[in-house]
Amino acid sequence: MPLILLLRHAENEYTRKGRLAGRLPDVHLNQRGKEQADLLAQILKDVPLKAIYSSPLTRAIETAQPLAKAHQLEIIVHEGLIELDYGEWQGKSLKGLRRLKVWKTVQYVPSLMHFPQGETIVEAQFRITQAIRQIASQHEQGDWIACVSHADPIKLTIAHYLGMPLDTYQRINISLASITLLSLDHQAARLLAINYSPAMFDGLGKK
Repeated sequence: MPLILLLRHAENEYTRKGRLAGRLPDVHLNQRGKEQADLLAQILKDVPLKAIYSSPLTRAIETAQPLAKAHQLEIIVHEGLIELDYGEWQGKSLKGLRRLKVWKTVQYVPSLMHFPQGETIVEAQFRITQAIRQIASQHEQGDWIACVSHADPIKLTIAHYLGMPLDTYQRINISLASITLLSLDHQAARLLAINYSPAMFDGLGKK
């Protein structure tokens, strides 16, 4: 089984303004997001990637493009890497959503959460982990592959492979344009790196 780089997409106007893009189409990277995607490609230019997979959403594909260009690989769109289906929450501000009573369910007992007209978090975790397993099965031991996805799917993947209870997955943080490295084999999984992101340090210490 391979080494899997789980990459979160870069910044866009929804993340910048604190809105939940969900599965909305045509959410493009903003200028800063394009710079973050370029930086990811630069950081990973010497990694011997065999394949690059991406969520079908625009912001994920645009994050994958500089990496694919650097490695002369085609982007393989995989529906299983898509963002959670937030249903009626899609497009709304996080500030407004935090005022809802059910927000505490999302944060503290997400195993009970069913997004209105969307999916449950239990369903989402099953979907994303099945996608990762299916992708991994197509590659050889020691192969490096990249999967560009979204914060919640990556957090749910990490929680699954670390054996964490689902209700604790919100303790994990996954930043924009971050790198998480997971090693899979037939017997076990190992988390080799989590949430590495140079973008986290933008402006740190500056006045």
